[in-house]
Amino acid sequence: MKVKKPRPVNLDLQTIRFPITAIASILHRVSGVITFVSVAILLWLLNISLSSPEGFASAASIADSFFVKFILWGVLTALFYHIVVGVRHLLMDMGYFEEMETGIASTKVSFAIVAVLSVFAGGLVW
Repeated sequence: MKVKKPRPVNLDLQTIRFPITAIASILHRVSGVITFVSVAILLWLLNISLSSPEGFASAASIADSFFVKFILWGVLTALFYHIVVGVRHLLMDMGYFEEMETGIASTKVSFAIVAVLSVFAGGLVW
């Protein structure tokens, strides 16, 4: 006998509410992609700077613009986020923060640490 179960259909993305832990996990993946892509760009800039004294001056002038500094700040923030939330995920793999309350609390602490590190990154870049 085949039982037909009604499946929930909710295709309105504005009504779907993810828990904060799911948002942290999704952003962890996004920050990993940002970090991966930015490595190629940063290696290109490093290659230019190490090619010659003129190349170093060229790379310094590229990195001196506001837009590039903003991008570098974003890359550093994504890297810090990926590291902090990655450590949180490793702790969860070891059996910590698996309950809903501790998971939410660890997510909020991770966000706070990333916010402080993001301000630190802004101080480094500017």
